Amino acid sequence: MLTLQGKSVYRDICIGRLVFYSGQREIGRVTVEDREAELLRFEKALLAAKCQLRDLYRDSVKVVGETNAEIFRVQEMLLDEEEYRSSVRRMIGEEGVNAEYAVRTVGDKMARELHSVEDIYIRERSQDLLDVTRRVLNVLSGGIGLDLPQEPFILAAEDLMPSEAVQLSGDRVLGFVLSKGSTHSHTAILARSMGVPALMKLGDALDPECDGKQAVIDGFAGVLYIDPDEASMRAMEEKKRESDRRRLQLRELLGKENITRDGKTVKLFANAGNLADVEAACANDAGGIGLLRSEILYLESDSAPDEERQFAFYKQVLEKMNGREVVIRTFDIGADKRVRWLHQERAENPALGMRAIRLGLEKPELLKTQLRALYRAGVYGNLRIMYPMITSVGEVVQLRKLERQAKSELESRGAAYAEKIPTGIMVETPAAALLSDLLAKEVDFFSVGTNDLTQYTLALDRQDEGLERFGDPEHRAVLRLIETVARNAHAAGIWIGVCGELAADTAFTEEFLQMGIDELSVSPGMILEMRQKIREL
Repeated sequence: MLTLQGKSVYRDICIGRLVFYSGQREIGRVTVEDREAELLRFEKALLAAKCQLRDLYRDSVKVVGETNAEIFRVQEMLLDEEEYRSSVRRMIGEEGVNAEYAVRTVGDKMARELHSVEDIYIRERSQDLLDVTRRVLNVLSGGIGLDLPQEPFILAAEDLMPSEAVQLSGDRVLGFVLSKGSTHSHTAILARSMGVPALMKLGDALDPECDGKQAVIDGFAGVLYIDPDEASMRAMEEKKRESDRRRLQLRELLGKENITRDGKTVKLFANAGNLADVEAACANDAGGIGLLRSEILYLESDSAPDEERQFAFYKQVLEKMNGREVVIRTFDIGADKRVRWLHQERAENPALGMRAIRLGLEKPELLKTQLRALYRAGVYGNLRIMYPMITSVGEVVQLRKLERQAKSELESRGAAYAEKIPTGIMVETPAAALLSDLLAKEVDFFSVGTNDLTQYTLALDRQDEGLERFGDPEHRAVLRLIETVARNAHAAGIWIGVCGELAADTAFTEEFLQMGIDELSVSPGMILEMRQKIREL
C-alpha cells in the first residue's frame, strides 16, 4: 500500500480505479514549405478554439455558476492578445516552422514569464495561457479533448487545466488527484463548486505506473491510498458510509433554527466570493451572507469596474438572497490581490502595504464609485456595508465623509438609493482590536477576520507556505483579542460576528458563544454542520 499526503480542496471520500491523464502532446519542429497556408491553418485553429470556449462557457454556467464560468471568457480574451498572436505568426512566417511547434513554444515561454511574477493572480493567468495553448494544439492535431473511460474512476494527473476539470462528469469521475496544482487555482475552485473530492500537491510519488490500481481519496485527512490493504479499505469504506449518513442527517436540519439547547440564537451566515457561492448559501439554508468579497469584480477586469457593472452584480446578489442580510465588504485589493490596471509599485512587504481601505482612501474616486453602486443596489435588498483593514477612528471619519459625497452625487443625478444602510468594519488588525471600545461608537457592527488578525498578531506572512506551522489561528493571543472586541461591541450595543476560517472550527464554537459572538459566517458547505454543533451546545 502506498500512502500519499496532499492538500484537500473538498472534504469527501471516494473509492475507485486510478486513471492517469496527460494533456501534453509531443510536438516536433517541422519545416513547412507553404508558410501562408500554415499561417491560415493557425488562424483557423484560433477561431475554432474561441468557438469551443464560448460553448464551454455556456455549458459551464449550468454546472459551476456564471462567475466561475467566467474563466473561459478570460481565456477567450487571451487568444486575442496581440503579443501571443503576433509571436506565433512571426515564428511561422520568419522561421517556416509548423503551427503546432510555434504555438507550443510561444505559449510555454509566455506562461513561464507570467509564472515568474510574484503576484499570485498574475501567476494564475499562466495556467490559463497553458490551457488555451493546449486547446489550440488539440484543434491543430484534430484532438477532441479528454479521452477517458466510461466507467467511474479517479482521475490522476500532474496538473489539470480548468477547461479539463469542468468537463468532468460527477457520474464518471469520482474525484481527482494531482501531483502538483494549487488549492487557490481555478481548478480547485471548480472542484469545490462541482462537489468533486480532490487532492493537490501529492508530489512525484503519484506515478503513472499506478494507472489502473485501486485507490481511495480521503478528503477529510488529505490522504490518497493506492492499493490499500484489506484493513485500510474496510476502514475507508466505513468512513465513507459514515460520511454519507452524516450528509443525509445534516440535510434534515434545513429550515431549523440556529439555537442552543439553553435558548441562545446565533446568526449563521455564509462567506461568498461570487454568485455560485451565493446560490450555494441559499441551497444550504444560510441565514444571510456575512461576507461578500467584492474584489472579484476588480481582479477579473482589465480596468476599474464601472458603477453600472458593480450595481448589477450587487443587485443580483441581494435579489437572490430575497430579503436576508447581505454584508458586502468594500474592495480588499493590494497585498496578494494586485490588479494590473492600478499600476501599483511593488512593496517590500505587500501585506503591510497599500491595500484594502488604505487604497480606498488613497484613491477616493475608486471607493466612491463602489459606494454609489452599493447605495443604489441597497434598494433591492437587506444590505450592510463593511470596510476592511481599519486601524483607527480617523479612517472611519474619512469614510463617513466619502459616504456623504457619494450620496450627494446620487442625489444630484436623481438616482434612487438606500439612504440608511448599516455600516461596519472588519477587525483584522491588533490596532482595531485594541481600539474597539472607541471604534464601536462609530459603527453599527464588527466582523472579526481571523485570518488576517492571526497574521498580524503573530507577525507572519500567511502567504508563505514555509511559515504554515507557525501560523496557529488558535493562539491564545488571537482569542484574547477577539474576546476583548466582543466585550467592547456589546458594551456599545452593537453586534459582532466572526468570518475567518476559525469561525468554521467547531472546536471553538462554544468558546465563541461564551464570548458573546452573535454571528458566525462560514463557507456555504459548512452551514449545516455548524447548525448541528450550535443545536448540541
